[in-house]
Amino acid sequence: MSKEKVVRKPVEKIKPGQIVLFVVTILLAILFLYPVFFALISAFKSNGDILKNPIALPTSFYTQNFKDLFAQSDFATAILHSVFLTVVSEVLIVCIVPMAAYGIERRKSKTTSLIYTYFLAGMMIPFHLYMFPLFKEMKVFHIFGNMVGPIVCYISGSIAFGTLLYCSFLKGIPLEIEEAAQIDGAGEWQIFTKICMPLCKGAMCSIAILIFIDYWNMVEQPLILLSDSNKHPLSVFLSKINSGEIGLAFAVATIYMVPPILVFLYGEDYLVEGITYQGGIKG
Repeated sequence: MSKEKVVRKPVEKIKPGQIVLFVVTILLAILFLYPVFFALISAFKSNGDILKNPIALPTSFYTQNFKDLFAQSDFATAILHSVFLTVVSEVLIVCIVPMAAYGIERRKSKTTSLIYTYFLAGMMIPFHLYMFPLFKEMKVFHIFGNMVGPIVCYISGSIAFGTLLYCSFLKGIPLEIEEAAQIDGAGEWQIFTKICMPLCKGAMCSIAILIFIDYWNMVEQPLILLSDSNKHPLSVFLSKINSGEIGLAFAVATIYMVPPILVFLYGEDYLVEGITYQGGIKG
């Protein structure tokens, strides 16, 4: 029996630059993860323990902060408001953005080019510059002080970014695919829903994840547009906690950061796919 020769690949030497890059990455990871760790351990410590030794681990499983949070505040209501504002706005954005981007990208004209430029210019204007005109506009349309105001504001503030990003992905889909579908008898709506939407799934998931995190962390807009404190979402609720209730604030922060982390971890693959998407034809 002939013995098969085993070809061993030469072991690549680790370069000094790679070591430096690895060390820097670890340090940055620690730098960004430490605030999360600090909030987590402080949520299970009393105010006295936090002030006595902030960086020490909790000596016991102190849960009074969470009990006080639900018993002495409108924390549960704030969570429901955050979920409502975020989910409704997210669903509407997911429905509006693909259609807007498809109309701009596939119906090339001076009008669509003007709309595209208008969206691009709108992204360069910070919220604080149009904050007061927005306040007056909401009063004119009688949506100031209720949940419709922040939802409209969220959508109008994010549709430009979503549309521009989705347009860039539509450019990666060869027109030959859509032309072949037209020859087979597919209508424009079928082409949009059966071809463009599936091929741009990564882009849509990326937009959904980024916008969800943005909506969940929004503070200024709901604070301005919702005059009734009983309608404030969790982000505003966290900003209004008494500075003396340190443990309570960290308990809120611990719960507050769970949904964005879960959404990011669940959609990480879709986010990477959306960023690295190269078009409708592979290979």
